[in-house]
Amino acid sequence: MAAKTRQKPDAPDASDRVSRIRKGVTAAILEHRLLPGTKLGEGQIGDIYGASRTLVRSALQQLAHEGIVNIEKNRGAFVARPTPADAREVFEARRLIEPSIVDRAIDAVSPAWLDRLQHHLTEEREAELRGDARASVRLSGEFHRLVAEMSGHSIYLGFLKELIARSSLIILLYRRHDTPACGTDHHAGIAAAIRKRDKARAGALMLSHLNEIEAELFLKDPAADELRLADVLGA
Repeated sequence: MAAKTRQKPDAPDASDRVSRIRKGVTAAILEHRLLPGTKLGEGQIGDIYGASRTLVRSALQQLAHEGIVNIEKNRGAFVARPTPADAREVFEARRLIEPSIVDRAIDAVSPAWLDRLQHHLTEEREAELRGDARASVRLSGEFHRLVAEMSGHSIYLGFLKELIARSSLIILLYRRHDTPACGTDHHAGIAAAIRKRDKARAGALMLSHLNEIEAELFLKDPAADELRLADVLGA
């Protein structure tokens, strides 16, 4: 009788562990538990997830491709530190795709999706009321992801997931003190326009919302500071 071909039992497990590492690091960034510039040691991450350095390296390379991790030669991986120019590009990209995402979401609207949106808004309000900043930050990003899922456009969803993670780093670095990252009232207004199937209003509210988030960021180029410092000290 011919010998049975043995399959590698660890192949699915390896893929699952890479996915768990990616999701874990991304969630920590979205909740502002991992700060920009934090070193992501392969050994430490491997111990946390019970994964080899090879699997950890694969996860970090995927995150680097998404722009939320930087891998530096001979130094390792670090949580990315987006520049003011990066921030402006991220919000420009979001303004280009999110009105279209809302438009498609309205085409796909259903009672089940509306219930999910309402449940999410309730979670956001509860997190805000109990002063849970980490949950509020995470849920803010998830609202935008949920609308993208509702749209049924997988390419837009993939782009937006990356942009949301980058936005979280940008907000952490550049948000002015005591300003909310993403207003629940804005989300409620967008959800209401979706419920009414009002594409024009939903798109306009989304653009206004993104503009306000960016306006609350203190985006200034380091070169400008250096120039002013030279002017002052050279006077």
